[in-house]
Amino acid sequence: MKEWIIKENDAGQRLDKFLQKAAPALPKSMMYKALRTKHIKLNGKRAEISARLAPGDRVTLYLKDEFFAKDSRDAFLQAPAEVRVVYEDGNILLADKPSGLVVHEDERQGADTLIHRVQHYLYNKGEYDPAAEASFAPALCNRIDRNTEGIVIVAKNAEALRLLNQCIRDRELHKFYLCLVKGVPRPKEATIKAFMRKDERENKVAVFDKPVPGGKTMVTRYRVLKAKGKVSLCEVELLTGRTHQIRAHMAYIGCPLVGDGKYSDNRAERPLGFESQALSAYKLIFDFQEECALSYLNGRVFEVKDVPFAADAVMEKLAAAVR
Repeated sequence: MKEWIIKENDAGQRLDKFLQKAAPALPKSMMYKALRTKHIKLNGKRAEISARLAPGDRVTLYLKDEFFAKDSRDAFLQAPAEVRVVYEDGNILLADKPSGLVVHEDERQGADTLIHRVQHYLYNKGEYDPAAEASFAPALCNRIDRNTEGIVIVAKNAEALRLLNQCIRDRELHKFYLCLVKGVPRPKEATIKAFMRKDERENKVAVFDKPVPGGKTMVTRYRVLKAKGKVSLCEVELLTGRTHQIRAHMAYIGCPLVGDGKYSDNRAERPLGFESQALSAYKLIFDFQEECALSYLNGRVFEVKDVPFAADAVMEKLAAAVR
């Protein structure tokens, strides 16, 4: 037998969705059968699959203990508790992810991920305790590539997660990147449009001037902030969110990112420490269109102040190497 009392972070979701997260070892087929046979009850009564949970509800499972074996939600303790915090309050945390770190677990990196570092950091602060949560854990609202650095948004409670996900879906979040490119884009400020199609096998994007079967539109706005010889520092705003959009689009206009070995030849930059693309998700601006619990963030600029590759000395070294 297992019982949970629903708290704010678990309220508002369907019963079956809650059970899938709270009891991950319970097969779906068995969960649905237990609901039909009253081995799963809500407030002591037969429960409907689609029932919406409210604070104070009591969910009881009359099932074998093997389905409630300790899950892996404490895996975050294996990761360092080190987080570069750009901004934090009771609802959100903006973390500056270093290049080389994945946001979630993959087959190469294991437990040391950005989300595990954040959870460990919040655990040490007393703001997250998996033993006290039935199904919720602090979660990432956006993701960036392993070899891209910069801001990743973390929701610290369920309401913030819902609002931030909706904000991103409704394009009420303005995302800006810094990148070093080879060459000087002309004009020095523009909004460019192209069409892309991803090769899943190669994990690479092909870019076209005109629509192609299976392709998607991509729109990118850039401006050159400064140039040193044949190297430029650009600020880029994503107006669409496509795979490798900045890397592929800038390469397509003849100005590939420094260090990018997928869309350019990076042999000249590697001896200078650029093993991967010089790209940072360095600035965010929220623009919630409807009043909500996160409206206090509107209009505020959240920015990584120190992006190492943007330094004049770094650009001067690159300018001497890049031809």
